[in-house]
Parts: sequence; C-alpha cells; structure tokens
Amino acid sequence: MKVLFILAIIIGAFLLLLLFSFFLKLTIHIRYYHKKDNDDLKIEVRALFGIIRYKKTIPLIKIDEDSPTLVIEEETEIAGKKEKIEDTKQFSGSDLLNFLSNSQELLNHVVHFHRIVRSFLAKLTIKNIEWSSIVGLGDAAHTGMISGAIWSVKGSIIGMISNYMKLHDMPKINIYPQFQGVASETLFSCMIQFRLGHAMMAGIKLVKYWKDGFPNFKTKETSIQSKQ
Repeated sequence: MKVLFILAIIIGAFLLLLLFSFFLKLTIHIRYYHKKDNDDLKIEVRALFGIIRYKKTIPLIKIDEDSPTLVIEEETEIAGKKEKIEDTKQFSGSDLLNFLSNSQELLNHVVHFHRIVRSFLAKLTIKNIEWSSIVGLGDAAHTGMISGAIWSVKGSIIGMISNYMKLHDMPKINIYPQFQGVASETLFSCMIQFRLGHAMMAGIKLVKYWKDGFPNFKTKETSIQSKQ
C-alpha cells in the first residue's frame, strides 16, 4: 500500500507540474541596436514574475577578414546560477543553405505546417514595439528616397506582424533622415508574450501530422563531408 501511495503522489505531482507549466506565461524581451559597423542583440526570457530568467546577449556581429563568414560573440546569463557563458560562433553561406534546406525538409514532412505555425502565432501577443532609424546618404535627394523606401518596408513588416499576431498597442515607428551627412543607425525593441502550453500544443501537432519517416536534416558535418 505504501508503494502505491507514494507512486500516486509522484504521479499527482507530475500531473500538477505539467498542468502548471501548460498555463505558464513566458515573456520575451528583444532589443536590437545597429550603428555603422556595430551590432548589439539582446534576448531575455522571463517567467514567474522574473524568478525564472534567461538572457542571451550578442554584442558583436562582424565579417571575418580571413574567411567569408559571419562571426557572432554570444554571452548567456542564467538566473539563479549567476553564471555567464561566453561563446563565439561563425556562420558561413553553407550554414544558410543548410537552414533553408532543413526548412524545406520540415515543410515536406509536416502536413498543414503553415496552418500549425499560423495558429501558434495567433496566440502570441506583441507589445511595446519601438523601431527608430537614422539614415543619411550624404545627398538630400537620395536620403529622401531611401527614407521613403524604409517607411514602406517598416509599414509592410508591421502589417505582417498585426496579421499573424495580436498587437497589444500601437507601434512607435520613427525615421530621422540626415540630409547633410552619412548615417546608419537603428534601434528595435519589443516584448512577446505567450503561454508555454500553446508552444507545447504546436509541438504535439508537428509530431501528430508528421509523415514519411525521418527527415534528412543537414548540419555543418554533412556539408564538410559533401565537399570532400
């Protein structure tokens, strides 16, 4: 009887934990800043009023001078453990091709993939969108033309976001043309909220509508082998 009682407690605790995690709300803060050759990207995930916190900082994005690759330095902070994990990664054109190939494989193996993704995106709430840019080409006419083009691009992107996600408030979009000099500066920030259960349901649907066995995903190793 004792063994059954302990087993029932364990199963009950597991079910309560699963139910709790299903309704757990995640908040993702995104901040990207670009100025000339400097880029800074910060992504912070919070849950339980900030008790659970995971922060990823990418302070440097540059082109490697010795090879045609993109170098990214990452810094990770994990709340509670108070540790920082620093890492440097390089991405080449083959990595992009692998990503596109893997995305196509996923589309080929999951029935109604677009419908599943769109259903999940509809559960996302996006808040506090701020997107400001400073642009200048050293020529007033060209600066005016590029400013108009950027306004159009930003409007299209915000339109897509409002079509697929829930916009909580009006985005703050600004463009400041510099007619007398050369300038390139952008600041984008927003907050995304969703329940963990919605992500879990999307994952379950991906497994449910999977077909034709295992996909042939490509990695860096497979790319190196194919070149050899």
